[in-house]
Amino acid sequence: MSPTPKIIFVFSGKRKSGKDYITELLQKRLGKDKCAILRLSAPLKAQYAKEHNLDFQKLLDASEYKEKYRSDMIVWGEEKRNKDPGFFCRATTSGPDADSPVWLISDARRKSDVAYFKQNFYKITKTVRVQAKDSVRVDRGFVFTSGVDDAESECGLDDAATWDIMIDNNGDQTQLQAVIAEILVLAQSAISIES
Repeated sequence: MSPTPKIIFVFSGKRKSGKDYITELLQKRLGKDKCAILRLSAPLKAQYAKEHNLDFQKLLDASEYKEKYRSDMIVWGEEKRNKDPGFFCRATTSGPDADSPVWLISDARRKSDVAYFKQNFYKITKTVRVQAKDSVRVDRGFVFTSGVDDAESECGLDDAATWDIMIDNNGDQTQLQAVIAEILVLAQSAISIES
């Protein structure tokens, strides 16, 4: 039997916009017993590491090691997605963390990623766009990389029409905490609904 969460938040945004930071804050507030961070890039990186004899754990963090292979991983991942657009979404949501009632999909990058959750979990999916000014992203370590920052993996959702929740993550903690509180209310309401 496949896991059935109570609510799914699908996060998207540019590199260094703060997606991981925000999803980790939410998980900390909700508790790991109720909330799982599911990364669409995890199965991609696991398979890529296996096929290329690389260190999977180093590909997961924000390291120079990951950056060294990022462009090639993007090309490799696109080839897999072209054959099966839902491949990485299914792999992510069939893992052990998928038993949690709240899923935080921390890294949606393509319209096919959002479509997968909207089509398969329509009533419980909320889309979240995290934005930050370029100057703020640079302060966080962003450096434009041709072939990465102008590729679909970074730009595929730039023209998406609507988001359920928008987060401007430019360093205003009061504003950020207000949006986090809004997400927490939705999550806690979904968890309390008896099925």
